[in-house]
Amino acid sequence: MDDNITALVANQNMQWVIIATAFILFMQAGFCFLEVGSVRSKNSINVAVKNISDFCVANVVFLTFGFAIMFSNSALIINTDYLFLSGVDTPQLMTFFMFQAVFCGTATTILSGAIAERATFFGYLIIAIFISSLIYPVFGRMAWNGTLEGEAVGWLNQQGFIDFAGSSVVHSVGGWVALAAVIVIGPRIGRFKEGMPPIQGHNIPMATIGTIMLWFGWIGFNAGSTLAMNDAVPKILINTNTSAAFGGLTTLALTWLIMKKPNVPHVLNGVLAGLVSITANCHAVEVYQAALIGMIGGSIYLCSHCLLEKLKIDDVVSAIPV
Repeated sequence: MDDNITALVANQNMQWVIIATAFILFMQAGFCFLEVGSVRSKNSINVAVKNISDFCVANVVFLTFGFAIMFSNSALIINTDYLFLSGVDTPQLMTFFMFQAVFCGTATTILSGAIAERATFFGYLIIAIFISSLIYPVFGRMAWNGTLEGEAVGWLNQQGFIDFAGSSVVHSVGGWVALAAVIVIGPRIGRFKEGMPPIQGHNIPMATIGTIMLWFGWIGFNAGSTLAMNDAVPKILINTNTSAAFGGLTTLALTWLIMKKPNVPHVLNGVLAGLVSITANCHAVEVYQAALIGMIGGSIYLCSHCLLEKLKIDDVVSAIPV
C-alpha cells in the first residue's frame, strides 16, 4: 500500500510540473503580444519572427548540451548522459528537462523586447545561441545544480544563495544581456533627438493582453518551481498575484502623480516588475511582504526608466533587471 501511495504522489507531482510547463510555454505568446504591441507597426513582423525563432533556438541548444552543462551533478563539466537526453529514461527526469527548457526559452526571449527595431535577424539569433548555450546554463549551474536531487551542488547555492523560481537565473540574466546589448547597439534613430515626436507602440491594447498572458504564465513559473503539488503552492500563488498587483498600482499612482495622467506602458511594466521581484522569494515571504516587494519593484522600475532616459539608453520593452 505504501508503495502505491508513493507512486500516486510521484505521478501527481509530475502532472503538476507538466501543467506548470504548459503555463510557462504560454508566456511566449505573452511576450509576443507585449513586444509587438510596443513597437511601430512596420516592425511587428520582425519582432514576431524573432520571438518564435529564439524560442526554437533555446530549445534545440538546451536539448543538445545546455541541460548537460547546467545539471551535471558531478565534477565533470558535462554529463554525457544528458547530451540530447541520450541517457535519460525516467519520466520524472524528462518532465524536469521540459520544465527547465521553457525556463531557458524565457531567459532567451527577454532580450528581444529590449533591442526591438534595431538588431538584424541574423545578429539576434547569434545572441540567442550565446544566451541559451553558455550564459543561462553556466549561471543556472551555479545557482540550481542539484535541484532534482535535493542537494546544493552549484557554487552559488553552496554559499547559501536562494533564487526559488528565477528572479536572477532567468529574468536578470535576460536583463543583463539586454542592458549590454542596448548599450552596444545604441538607441533607435530619432529616439532622443530634440524636435522629433516620441516613438510609441502601435497597439497598446495588444501589449496589455500580452502582459495579462505573462501574469497568467507566472503561475507556472513560481508555483511550478515547487516541483510538487504541496501545501506551499497556494501561498506562492497569493504572493505572486499580490506583488504583481501592487507593482502595477504603484506605477499607476506614480505616473498619475508625476505626469498628471496614467501611463499604460509604465503600468504594464510595473506589473512585470512586481512579478520579477517576487519570483526569487515567493515561497518564503508573508503576503504583506509580497505587497511591499511589488511596490518597491514598481518604484525601482520607474526610477530605472528615468535613469535610462537620462543616459540615452533605449530599452523598448523594459528588460533591465529590478
